[in-house]
Amino acid sequence: MPHVVFITGASAGIGAACARAFAAAGDRVVLAARSEDRVAALADELNAAHGDDTALAVALDVTDAEAHARVVADLPAPFDAVDVAVLNAGLAKGLRPVWENTSREVDQMVDTNVKGVLNGIRALVPDMLARGRGHVVTIGSTAGHAVYAGGVVYCATKHALLAINEGLKVDLHGTPLRATAVSPGLVETDFSLVRFDGDAERADAVYADTNALTADDVADAVVYCAHAPERVNVAELLVTPRVQSGYTMTARGEEAEGL
Repeated sequence: MPHVVFITGASAGIGAACARAFAAAGDRVVLAARSEDRVAALADELNAAHGDDTALAVALDVTDAEAHARVVADLPAPFDAVDVAVLNAGLAKGLRPVWENTSREVDQMVDTNVKGVLNGIRALVPDMLARGRGHVVTIGSTAGHAVYAGGVVYCATKHALLAINEGLKVDLHGTPLRATAVSPGLVETDFSLVRFDGDAERADAVYADTNALTADDVADAVVYCAHAPERVNVAELLVTPRVQSGYTMTARGEEAEGL
């Protein structure tokens, strides 16, 4: 029986890659994102490739707790019994000292990266408990293990996410539900483009002269965790490119050749 997988931030990057990977594995996917047009296009792509009722697109701002609960409650069959929640929506804004972060940037990161995950847990876990089946996968980061200059707020949100994941498993003790954090290092997506407000030159420089992970690499890790035998709970899976060491060290140029 295929899983029903609810994916936030599914319009691009890791979320879209997870949608394609789960669909290719025979699962059904609910694609949730603020960009309704983009998730609708992805749903059409997946339904054409894998058959009708493979994908469902829903418009969702994860920072809106009431909307999150409403979207989950209104899911139609055969998407209404969610087995796996991939809580992926997240972002960083700016790369400046913490005292220079604007209140808007702080709110965006905390509301999306922390409250958005909590909203997903609150909306999805009760029904999983009622059915005795479920798995919450949050997309963390190596930024949850180390702090780097200019990333204080973002790193703090990812540290919080790891605490939420660990605490969720504690709260689920004695139930059949699983909780996992998949924490990637440097991944080449539109993450930096969002961080730098559309400055493509600055975003491209983040990935220049190195060999970063792809969104597909992270999606492979997520699918592995979700498809592991039911007796297995991967508490956290750290995934970094070979060029990255010690969370904040990335080989570039000649040093990165062959890596």
